[in-house]
Amino acid sequence: MSNLQGTDFLYRRWDAAPKPSVTTGSASPKAVFLLVHGLGAHSARWDFLAESFARRGYASYAIELRGFGAAPERPRGHVASFRVWDRDILALREMIGQDFPGKKVFLLGESMGGLIAYNLAGLNPGMFAGQVLIAPAFKNGMKFPLGAYVKMVLFLPFNPKFVVDVPFTSEMATRDPEYAAVMNANPDEVRVASLKLLAGFLPLQSKAGRLARKLDAPTLFLVPGVDHLVDERAGRKVFAKLALADKTLIEYPEMFHALSIDLGREKVFRDILDWTDKRV
Repeated sequence: MSNLQGTDFLYRRWDAAPKPSVTTGSASPKAVFLLVHGLGAHSARWDFLAESFARRGYASYAIELRGFGAAPERPRGHVASFRVWDRDILALREMIGQDFPGKKVFLLGESMGGLIAYNLAGLNPGMFAGQVLIAPAFKNGMKFPLGAYVKMVLFLPFNPKFVVDVPFTSEMATRDPEYAAVMNANPDEVRVASLKLLAGFLPLQSKAGRLARKLDAPTLFLVPGVDHLVDERAGRKVFAKLALADKTLIEYPEMFHALSIDLGREKVFRDILDWTDKRV
């Protein structure tokens, strides 16, 4: 497990595991992953994935999005603009370049993080060697009560920091009962979102189809078969529009939304690294 680092923004870092013949220091990685978590999540959720990647020779850096996890900004579940997160992620990308000059950097996002990653890669051509999108949130699949939409219309112009409950549970994200229990006991798990944050999804989702024609980064879509949080049909439509020769979609029929913490995640990790190994 990696500890949180940083001052202006928080992140975690996992170094590539040294080869058995090396007894001191950290190994030079094959490449580096920049990880972006989803709505309600936090950077420690990446432990399974990043530790698996480290054993295969990859380093990982995970942003702690402002308003989530241990980030100090309040209220929890709020960000003034998705551009705030974009700036932090790009600053972390610059840091990775300083730590590992010349190494390829792959962007990986899950759920809301997948939407953020997709938008960022599309707007910054050439910055990432590829992107991996796990159940990207191109369309909401959660059932918000009518009152939440009423509050958005009435309160957003006057109180954008007003938070509403986000209607999902840990058990909707993963079939792993042990890890669901860990999530339920973890104070860094957030189940609220501000009206401003929820409204921020709309412009990114609405332009996803147009951005698909400009994207230049090799792209891997990972799609769960049972998703209670995201409408995966929208993701498939975006994937079909990608004007890329190098695009891949892998489906996991039995798995739930959060593939990185679900039962069977080891297969997901192998698929990601098998795909990445061919592009390093």
